[in-house]
Amino acid sequence: MRSPGFAFAATTALALAVALDAALAAPAPDPLTGAAAYSDWRADAPGVRRKITAADLPAPLASRPAANPSRTVPRPAGALPKVPGGFAVDVFASGLEGPRAVRVAPNGDVFVAESRAGRIPVLRAADGGAAAARKYIFAAGLDRPYGIAFYPPGPEPRYVYVATTSKVVRFPYHDGDLEASGSPEVVVPSLPSGGGHWTRDIAFSTDGKTMYVSVGSGSNVAEAMPRLAGAELASFVGSHPLGAAWGAEDGRADVLAFDPDGRNRQIFAAGIRNCSGLAVQPDGGGLWCAVNERDILGDDLPPDYATRVERGAFYGWPWYYIGANEDPRQKGARPDLAGKVTVPDVLIQPHSAPLGIVFYDAAQFPSDYRGDAFVTLHGSWNRAKRTGYKVVRLLFKDGKPTGEYEDFMVGFVADDTSVWGRPVGVAVARDGSLLVTDDAGGVVWRVVHKGG
Repeated sequence: MRSPGFAFAATTALALAVALDAALAAPAPDPLTGAAAYSDWRADAPGVRRKITAADLPAPLASRPAANPSRTVPRPAGALPKVPGGFAVDVFASGLEGPRAVRVAPNGDVFVAESRAGRIPVLRAADGGAAAARKYIFAAGLDRPYGIAFYPPGPEPRYVYVATTSKVVRFPYHDGDLEASGSPEVVVPSLPSGGGHWTRDIAFSTDGKTMYVSVGSGSNVAEAMPRLAGAELASFVGSHPLGAAWGAEDGRADVLAFDPDGRNRQIFAAGIRNCSGLAVQPDGGGLWCAVNERDILGDDLPPDYATRVERGAFYGWPWYYIGANEDPRQKGARPDLAGKVTVPDVLIQPHSAPLGIVFYDAAQFPSDYRGDAFVTLHGSWNRAKRTGYKVVRLLFKDGKPTGEYEDFMVGFVADDTSVWGRPVGVAVARDGSLLVTDDAGGVVWRVVHKGG
């Protein structure tokens, strides 16, 4: 005969199972749309969804451009970012100097770009432990390193490629190396540099035949680029890819493509103001960018974005934004391009400053996360009411973006003037956890799924 305690426990377990099944079956919350999607940090919470479309854009200068840089303050004692129920977050590594991009080697070692310090440290966790046991210096003396990639793609890379502000170099690599075994070999001797947007990210196609390098614009909206017209413009258009810029912006606001040895440079796609993060989608191998759009058109214009980048496509900068919306500062300069602008896939609240992007292809998180992407939002100075300063999840269905994004990791904003963290890089660790660099706090955060 079963005891009353056994019956109570069985009933409780059944009730919990039913509640969990109901929670899993519950419909996703409706996304904030239209004007409601243009909120500030006070509306952020894990699970909040937004969907911004090209039809939602206000008129240029509908609000007065704001200069509202954040003030970085120390992290409050015991404070942690907020993540959805069932997840937990802790510090994977601390004491880093402005950690930016992050990549995970096939053996699980974590490579980070300390851009200001000019070095690439490696973080190796203790066996089975969550915290980094030790920081090693793989390479130093680099010119603001940012993008990191292992080549060839797959389980046995032979090189670590690093994109610096002015060039691409590579180091010989063998599984488990904690220090480069040789001097850097210059692969691309010269990338456009100077002016603004110094970050350069790097990625390889899944077949290893193409190296992609992103180069941001040198200015906000090509203010110093001379206008071309008539025969001069026609000659330029006839000999350059769609939407290519010239003068001081030559080769900028582009994703460039090379052979892995640095030869055969081409403009893969143009008009992308600042693709700070590159990622290759595991399902189909499409190339994606996380993009900072332009400033000084108002609080809610234009949206930042994440998008699949198509070969030969033009995304608008500096003449247009989010389709055939002409920037008033470039009025009448390129009417020939009005109907040739590719609209990005996922529009993100303006002045959020997307920096990093990664696709989730592991099994630790719930199954509905697999195939989605995470994007870090660093936050910007150009909005009266602060937004960004969080990590969001891009929703996909059957390998295609739905246009929605969801708050995943929030809580870095202390108040209307201060923040204690700014997410930059994002990567999936070998155990399936999510790693996020925070250049304001000098921290790498680790998010795991605990269940529930």
